[in-house]
Amino acid sequence: MPVVEQYARAYIVTDDPRDDRGAIPVLLRYDPEADPRSVRIGLPGAHEWTCSRALLEQGLSSPAGRGDVRVWPCGRVQAIVEFHSPQGVSVVQFETKALLRFLRRTYLAAAEPVTR
Repeated sequence: MPVVEQYARAYIVTDDPRDDRGAIPVLLRYDPEADPRSVRIGLPGAHEWTCSRALLEQGLSSPAGRGDVRVWPCGRVQAIVEFHSPQGVSVVQFETKALLRFLRRTYLAAAEPVTR
């Protein structure tokens, strides 16, 4: 099964008015060979988080969370993904359609027959 990778634009949410980074590229990755139930979300730098596909999908319509990752809708066109670590909390805002497009691609990839 093929690996699915997609870049999505996202915004770091902060209460610091001096921190205006603008959009950042976030790598969304699904590797069905490594773990068919999980997706990886790579923030710039060495920050990579793993969560279940089901959690990401559920969080697009209602608040959901497990472990260090929380996801919830923010209005009709955006979603928030919150990552907790010993260093603090990162709050990232995505366009919902980018996350839906990625999830759709993961389900299509998982449904493809294996040819060897």
